[in-house]
Amino acid sequence: MNFERLLDANPVALALYATLFTWGLTALGSGMVFFFKSINPKVLNSMLGFAAGVMIAASFWSLLKPAIEMAEENGVTPWVPAVVGFLAGGGFLFLVDRLMPHLHLGFPTQSAEGIKTSWQRSILLVLAITLHNIPEGLAVGVAFGALARNADIGVLTGAVVLAMGIGLQNFPEGAAVSIPLRREGFSRLKAFTYGQLSGLVEPIAGVLGALLVLLVTPLLPYALSFAAGAMIYVVVEELIPEAQRGDQTDLSTVGAMLGFAAMMLLDVALG
Repeated sequence: MNFERLLDANPVALALYATLFTWGLTALGSGMVFFFKSINPKVLNSMLGFAAGVMIAASFWSLLKPAIEMAEENGVTPWVPAVVGFLAGGGFLFLVDRLMPHLHLGFPTQSAEGIKTSWQRSILLVLAITLHNIPEGLAVGVAFGALARNADIGVLTGAVVLAMGIGLQNFPEGAAVSIPLRREGFSRLKAFTYGQLSGLVEPIAGVLGALLVLLVTPLLPYALSFAAGAMIYVVVEELIPEAQRGDQTDLSTVGAMLGFAAMMLLDVALG
């Protein structure tokens, strides 16, 4: 890929294309429901662990590290935007988690979290999955929005690598969503539709993240750290507990290690 030709492109358009790519891989993973009716718990734990590992690595290598470096270049105390943005991102997801009605896979309807509603179980399940994808789309959007501040090949490569990493974990995550929905009693088509719809929020969050950076460029280090904090919140609150269900917790741990290594390899080798 000739990255240099992309430097003249609109950062918001690039963010949209990148998040459409990550959404597409979510849909591709969700399409596995047409071939499999159920998923082995060991495989599911490994998939979720892998997704967690990728998100943890992306949070540091693609978001926090660049935020710290940008702060240093601007003469700002490096830890300030990193810590403030990181905690703000986690706090934002904490509030969304408490307010948005949602239900995690495998739990009875009465265990729904957030504001109590009479919404259908299917909607609550999809909203829970959608929560996972908001920080991912935001992270990719902010990374491409950084090109407005510094149209450098290194910044562009880092954003592309981040999109690749998010897409990499979206494929197994899509399968880990749609196949359990099939087990919940959904038809294959309905399970696929809801599974891929959960990823539709990524292009929306990606465009909003890029626009925010373009409008308020000095906030970029804070925005990168914010996305990192939101992703880590999702990993600790949702992905790791779900990956640790059952007796085969070692597999989810191995999956997390492999996911982290894969994302680190992408970022260090290509970034």
